Amino acid sequence: MSDDKPTRRDILRPLHLLGIALACGVFAMVVTFITTGAFTARVNIAISQGTYDGLTPIALGLVVGGGAFIATLLILAMLILAVDPADVTKTVDRPVLYDEEDPADPVDPETGDDKREE
Repeated sequence: MSDDKPTRRDILRPLHLLGIALACGVFAMVVTFITTGAFTARVNIAISQGTYDGLTPIALGLVVGGGAFIATLLILAMLILAVDPADVTKTVDRPVLYDEEDPADPVDPETGDDKREE
């Protein structure tokens, strides 16, 4: 067995990202179907008789689901662009949002005390 770490391609597979976006789109579509009453007899009878005004719940669900799919895909793509491929294999040994430690800095980062002799 080898202890090779997975590559960036293994970690961020495009098919997985499409699956996540598809799941978000389907979830939004199902929520839209339920909230608009697409499965109720009253709405289905009104649609079949032609008395339903506006966009049908099925069409509205498809529009909302497609919009959620595209928005999720764009957000995930933008998040992937923020990842530096060289940093994927590095181990993180300090908080990421802290400033780089300056070796000439006389202040101890843990205690905040001045290290200079006075």
